[in-house]
Amino acid sequence: MHEHGILSVAQIIDCLQISRRTFYHVLELWHTTGDVIRHTNGVRGRPRILHFDDIDYLNRIIKHCPDWFLDELLSLLETNRFISAHFTTIHRELVRAGVSTKKLKKIAAERNENLRADYMRHIAQYSPEQLGFLDEVSKDERTSARARGRSKKGTCAIKKGVFVCGRRFSATGLLTIDGMISNTVVEGSMTRDLFLEYLEFMVVCYCLGFRVCIYSCSTLSRCCYALPSLDISASW
Repeated sequence: MHEHGILSVAQIIDCLQISRRTFYHVLELWHTTGDVIRHTNGVRGRPRILHFDDIDYLNRIIKHCPDWFLDELLSLLETNRFISAHFTTIHRELVRAGVSTKKLKKIAAERNENLRADYMRHIAQYSPEQLGFLDEVSKDERTSARARGRSKKGTCAIKKGVFVCGRRFSATGLLTIDGMISNTVVEGSMTRDLFLEYLEFMVVCYCLGFRVCIYSCSTLSRCCYALPSLDISASW
């Protein structure tokens, strides 16, 4: 309307409740870009060293190798993206992208997906009420020790703890959908004879007359035997 002489500048700024300076800034932006809104690339503040493609490149590297250090990522940026940046810049950009440092979960490289699929096929023939799981755990004087603590910055967190094993106990239990239905505790290690005795007089007596599949995570299950009404297998 101003360019066509319909309204004067005074009438426009009075109607829009803006200053004369703002009016001329918007008019200059219109002549420069053809729009009255200044478009940005979505990132506020000063220009970033790393752009969206660079951050996406870092995310793909972290997804493939989550245990790489910042200096290794820095070297890859310089080699493959021709970008020279400080490692703190990489850290800040990863934080903005939602990437954090956490304890690494390790998965066995020897894991066989075909065997895992065969295990799923085999266990699918049983109902949840027919499944039982055996496992063994041991405890000594050092078991209750905690690995993390707090102290002031620049000082070590120190606490006296027991380094001698002391008395050791081994516990084995049978877990079903109804909860823990059978268990035993022995002093020392769970030997082959003790494990077979536990199976025969406590586990088999409970499962007698039922078609039950018991899976054990213990290496002692390698010496197990199968009864007509009891299918004992091992899963690792």
